[in-house]
Amino acid sequence: MRILLLTHRLPYAPNRGDRLRAWHLLRHLAGEHEITLVSLVHDREEASHVGELASLAHETITAHVPYLGNRVRAGFALATDRPLTHVLLDSPALLPVLQRIVEERPPDVVLAYCSSMARFAVDRPLDSIPLVIDMVDADSAKWADLARIARPPLRWIYGREARLLGRFEAAAMRRARVTLVVNDREREALAASAPGANVVVLPNGVDLARFAPPKGTADALHGSSPGIVFCGVMNYPPNEAGAVWLAREVWPLVRQSEPAATLWLVGAQPTRTVKTLCATGLGIEVTGAVDDVRPYLWNAAVSAAPLHTARGVQNKVLEAIAAGLPAVVTQVVWDGLPRQAHPACRVAQTPGEFADAILTLVRMTPTERRALANAAGLSSLGWETTLAPLKALLQEAGRCNIPPPC
Repeated sequence: MRILLLTHRLPYAPNRGDRLRAWHLLRHLAGEHEITLVSLVHDREEASHVGELASLAHETITAHVPYLGNRVRAGFALATDRPLTHVLLDSPALLPVLQRIVEERPPDVVLAYCSSMARFAVDRPLDSIPLVIDMVDADSAKWADLARIARPPLRWIYGREARLLGRFEAAAMRRARVTLVVNDREREALAASAPGANVVVLPNGVDLARFAPPKGTADALHGSSPGIVFCGVMNYPPNEAGAVWLAREVWPLVRQSEPAATLWLVGAQPTRTVKTLCATGLGIEVTGAVDDVRPYLWNAAVSAAPLHTARGVQNKVLEAIAAGLPAVVTQVVWDGLPRQAHPACRVAQTPGEFADAILTLVRMTPTERRALANAAGLSSLGWETTLAPLKALLQEAGRCNIPPPC
């Protein structure tokens, strides 16, 4: 079967949430199907990784996103009914590419990754080809969550995006053969806006072998200087807000009882606000981009996910647990996690609760913490297992060569 996979970022390197699932989708389908991958790229560094995908995709085509031009167009789009997501994630090179693919080697099915790429699949030249959308999570709900906590004018902008993107999501799901999401919370949010749409949960997984801690690390986990780690792309607003809250509200309470503890904020593109957190004198390290997060996980005592706005599944928590760490998470993070991960997590909302939960885990022995992490049943969450239904879903969709109803 010929599959056209559309992604809003090149799915390599798989070092951030919006690349990770796309990377595993591609790996899962490669070999049995002919994949044409069309990806938006945002800078030269991202585009330089095209060669890394040569063994997986029959053809990989990139379309550059004009950063400044799209932001100017987004300003004008505020006076229209077009979602800003569709303006900001756009490239003038994309439509000619899609036209050429349809003319030369038409796909049997289109797999569009996220709502930002689904918009290309519902219009010409792809509108007559069977469509599967991997929404991952409900983008419109994310913007609604952000609107509730933002101040004007962002509150109005985020609310507008939630409304317009939600309208598009509903129309796209009605057009698609099947819409994929990562958990029941996202399925319920999206299905409510498009009754009758076929919305299926296809969970995220975790690379258990890759994150498994090296033998012996359980005995060397910072007994005298415990490390607490929070991983994430640090210019993503919910991650930035979580890092600031953790460092300013929670961390001083931890250090009162554990003055030798260290907080690692690990992730690319830290904002100026995040960078200043290391100047507190309270043992906070802001790493910026790192080649590999695993050494930080393997040498920490506890993982933290202090997000107060979150959709989908926080992969960072699954990876931390797979690396042998228990995690302290907020309720909204807990609600998105697979139930198998819950035994390794402690839920906390207020600064005092979050600090107490960290301290309780820090005061365990390394072996006790490892045992708590191992209590999570992650063996059923390998990517090959969680993505197993995908091939049958695509094959079923590809049997129809006209838009619904089939």
